[in-house]
Amino acid sequence: MESNAGFIAMTGPARALNTVGGQVTWQSAAFGAIAAGLMSMFLVGRHTRAEEESGRDEMLRAAAVGRQSTTAAAFLTALVANTVLGAAVALSLIAYPLELADSLALGVGVALCGFFFSGVALLSAQLTSTTRAMYGLTGAVIGLAYALRAIGDVGSPVLSWMSPIGWYQAMHPFSGLRWWPALLLVAASVVAAGAAYVVFLRRDYGSGVFAARPGPPRAARGLSRPAGLAWRLQRGTVLGWGIGMFLGGVGYGTLGDDVDSLLGDSDLAKDMFVQSGGALVDAFYSTMILTLALIGAGFAISSALRPHGEEDAGRVEALLSTALRRRDWLLGHVLVTVAGTVLVLLVAGLGMGVGYALVTGDGEAVADYVLPTLGHLPAVLVLAAVARLMFGVVPRAAFLSWLGLVFCLVVMLFAEVFRMPQWLQDVSPFEHLALMPAEDFAWAPFVAVTAVAVALSVAGQIAFHRRDVG
Repeated sequence: MESNAGFIAMTGPARALNTVGGQVTWQSAAFGAIAAGLMSMFLVGRHTRAEEESGRDEMLRAAAVGRQSTTAAAFLTALVANTVLGAAVALSLIAYPLELADSLALGVGVALCGFFFSGVALLSAQLTSTTRAMYGLTGAVIGLAYALRAIGDVGSPVLSWMSPIGWYQAMHPFSGLRWWPALLLVAASVVAAGAAYVVFLRRDYGSGVFAARPGPPRAARGLSRPAGLAWRLQRGTVLGWGIGMFLGGVGYGTLGDDVDSLLGDSDLAKDMFVQSGGALVDAFYSTMILTLALIGAGFAISSALRPHGEEDAGRVEALLSTALRRRDWLLGHVLVTVAGTVLVLLVAGLGMGVGYALVTGDGEAVADYVLPTLGHLPAVLVLAAVARLMFGVVPRAAFLSWLGLVFCLVVMLFAEVFRMPQWLQDVSPFEHLALMPAEDFAWAPFVAVTAVAVALSVAGQIAFHRRDVG
């Protein structure tokens, strides 16, 4: 593992991999920092820019509440959440048990990363004028931090010292612990939060430092059609997910055919990956493709729930007061969800093929991973259709559709550990599709799962057509 550049780029510098603590740190630190950053971004955005954009924050300010109160409360909420996260990480490792000081360092580090990204999110909320722009700017900072660390760990160490994730990993938990890099995270968090506070005091309420600008006249041409409007609302999300999934596919692909030597004769590896009786490399990549498909389902569900966000914000009623029919409006979003899902899975498979070809020199492998990734398209669309059905029937509970994705993840990762009965595993639509390239493609289950997705989607559209809007 230490000699594989793909592993190092994804997870960080390999240290003390012959210990449990070293493996835990190596495999979880970078991704834990990203998870803390995303949690902080959504918490701060939900309680600052989103509240201001919807007008609820203005109602609160009309009461006997200080101007900075809501912003301070949002930031404090993010700090508390990250503190709980760090404590949970530390306590879980101490209970294992692992070394006390190193376990605390791993928890403190991920909490401080969350503190820093909370400050970045708070600053982004002041610079931008919409929630989407705020998420985009904060997400770009998180992605840049990860990219700098990845490039630095592979070839240019100085770049790792430009990333807060690199500072976290530089604490060296379980491999020669040192605390001073944590001071960099503390200082950066204070600077980010302080900058956000200064900008907050100077900007106009309801807007950001970077004012939203009207687009060129030609940009309005496609907005006369429902699909064009839906694409305009979701294009940033589609492109962002597409880039992320492509890079994720490249990361998996760069493992190349080293999988055989990395996992070798391990019985555990065979139990995990060679469930279909195929070659170890093909079985491993079948599992990685399934993982990418499940990640892509996150986009599909969020895209399917975008109409709920538009309705909750009150913009749908204004649209439907025109000659626009509600079924056409929803169908436009359905088309974007389906097309976006196809694109996200396509580029994920393409990225995996490109990464594999770069490492092995096998150019023909680029196309070998595209079709297997698209083979999971019906299952992903089933999860999106469930979200659409929830939106049509019980919009207030539409968020529960995310539990479908959680269930599918549990089935993939823990079905054998929990000894789930087969009928329960079969509830996951992914269980019925072939795990290519380890297994041969089968048309019958592909068509059957597609039909289920179509039926659920149509039912959701009919339910929306019959219920009251708002």
